[in-house]
Amino acid sequence: MIKEQYIGLSTIARKEVSRIFRIWIQTLLPSAITMTLYFVIFGSFLGSRIGQIQDISYLDFIAPGLIIMSVLNNSYYNVVSSFFSAKFSKSVEELLISPLSPSMIILGYVMGGMARGLLTGLIVTIISMWFTTLSIYSLWVVISTIFLTSLLFSIAGFINALFSKKFDDVSIVPTFILTPLIYLGGIFYSIESLSPFWQTLSKFNPILYIINTFRYGFFGISDIPVFESLISIVIAIFILWSTAHYLLRKGFGTNL
Repeated sequence: MIKEQYIGLSTIARKEVSRIFRIWIQTLLPSAITMTLYFVIFGSFLGSRIGQIQDISYLDFIAPGLIIMSVLNNSYYNVVSSFFSAKFSKSVEELLISPLSPSMIILGYVMGGMARGLLTGLIVTIISMWFTTLSIYSLWVVISTIFLTSLLFSIAGFINALFSKKFDDVSIVPTFILTPLIYLGGIFYSIESLSPFWQTLSKFNPILYIINTFRYGFFGISDIPVFESLISIVIAIFILWSTAHYLLRKGFGTNL
């Protein structure tokens, strides 16, 4: 039984990873182009005028945020698009009647989302080397944050796919919720520059904790306590995983 679960899990994961490389022009290339433009426009053109933030050059300051933005976006989009496509083609029904447990099905898709997120994160990191030199202050914080972030948003993408009834639903959450939270999450600024009211309001943005924790791994600075941020991410992962498992076990959202 354990062997069957492992075979099923590895099959889903291999399918997801091979899909990433098969359509790399859609999965990997856009992030490379978009982030290069961010570095050129916000970093090179505007950075020289803005100067420094917290004694760090503006280009260095935004680099970790751009890396983690590519990770969470691609982790999310990969799972939501892939699982919804399985729903649309009715192939998800074959998974549900197979011996695979809900945990293995979720994990297979999540592994694919994490693979794409981490790959694009690596690509953006390499691109950033052309514009800035990133030094590592805490390697374990960098690794743990990027790993947990890709895991968190892969699970979130799976839940989005379960609730989606048509292709338009796939982009509602990323467009109207995820994107505003990302841009208001401190990628391009420090919340210390905001008024007390907006600082307090910003602390309700979960993306702020992720970006600041990842930035701490490079520079040792953060607007948010790092340990509390990591604990919050782990708790969010547990809640989302439990939700996804419950919904899939009940068969919720598996039919259009």
